[in-house]
Amino acid sequence: MDSKIAEAVKAHAVCIPFPIQSHIKAMLKFAKLLHGKGFHITFVNTEFNHQRFLKSGGPNALDGLPDFQFKTISDSLPPSDPNASQDTEALCESVMQNFSAPFSDILLKLNSTATSSNNPPATCIISDGAMPFTQTVAQKLGIPIVMLFTIPACSLMGFIQPGLTTNLNDHAVKLTVEALERAPKASGIVVHTFDALEQEVLDALSPMFPCVYAIGPQQLLLNHLPKDPLKSTGYSLWKEETECLNWLNSKAPNSVIYVNFGSITVLTPQQLVEIGWGLANSKFAFLWIIRNDLVVGESAILPHEFVEETKERGLITSWCPQEEVLNHSSIGGFLTHCGWNSIIESVCVGVPMICCPFYGDQQTNCKYACNEWGIGIEIDNGANRGEVEKIVRELMEGNKGKRMKKKAMEWKKLAEEATGPHGSSSINLDKLVNDVLLSKG
Repeated sequence: MDSKIAEAVKAHAVCIPFPIQSHIKAMLKFAKLLHGKGFHITFVNTEFNHQRFLKSGGPNALDGLPDFQFKTISDSLPPSDPNASQDTEALCESVMQNFSAPFSDILLKLNSTATSSNNPPATCIISDGAMPFTQTVAQKLGIPIVMLFTIPACSLMGFIQPGLTTNLNDHAVKLTVEALERAPKASGIVVHTFDALEQEVLDALSPMFPCVYAIGPQQLLLNHLPKDPLKSTGYSLWKEETECLNWLNSKAPNSVIYVNFGSITVLTPQQLVEIGWGLANSKFAFLWIIRNDLVVGESAILPHEFVEETKERGLITSWCPQEEVLNHSSIGGFLTHCGWNSIIESVCVGVPMICCPFYGDQQTNCKYACNEWGIGIEIDNGANRGEVEKIVRELMEGNKGKRMKKKAMEWKKLAEEATGPHGSSSINLDKLVNDVLLSKG
């Protein structure tokens, strides 16, 4: 190990994600990578999400290790359904108004008890890019802060472009504007991507931000750790139903389409039914994840005729271990909302996608997956059953689907090269540690 990285044994990173599933997952993986470099980690969840983790993973799910601990802060929101995602707009408003003081208190307490607790004082902060208040805390403590953007470089660039942030009455937009205005003042910027995938955009971002590091795909980097003492610490706020893996075992290679719209996207009852009949009429086997809060304002109920039609070749479940599912040999394609975790997890295993974006970075992610990387085929989220059937067939058995699969396997190989011992992402992680997180200046 590089001698300077070995000094990280004395380093203590305090990590705070934006409090929704996808951001927590990316931050937790990044925290595990730093822990693998010898960092002491304090990971800060909201109390609401902490309790969801304990419910989904069991009472010992977040026990951690002596040098990897979990702390909580209040999100200052009224009680809500503990089995459903919180309102993103309300979260954005609360982040701007209520998170700074309790987060600062955690840092101050960690430092004041460092001697008695045998834990090192906090030496750096790893903050979600959407949590700009953390920069004020870092400045007061005089420690470096790195902003982790859990989106690709292309979407980060998209948010920077003028004209895309016009509705300043929207709390999510206000938060995005503030985050992008303050990001250049951070000690470094990490984007969850890899150089070969987005070299041109990363080059364009470099003059705008100090020290931009492309570090990903995170899971492939984690796979290179000699051991994972935190393997039992999962990433899901929902209980993962693993029975679907046994069902997939009974299916032929590349024969199943996997459908998942992520953790916060909601569908109308009509969208649910049209997608369902499109899948049914395609005649392909499918695994469909339907959260209990997937349909806005209602239960996600599909027609009895649909259930009868698909009972031999369709499986619907509430949540699943997505990375294991995508890596299963029976999966031939992925119908996705284009959240970045979903796309980069598909890249890791060479699975082509039907891209059905809804909002936020999903639109840009979709455009790049389809037009730049050649691994996606776009479908409108208001598509009717005929269009859904046609696109599913094109992905699973058409010539375009075959070309996409070939391209997906090429990107998989490049992702593996980037995360190898001498790959760009591995080198960038070491540079971040040495030049920023362990910097005395």
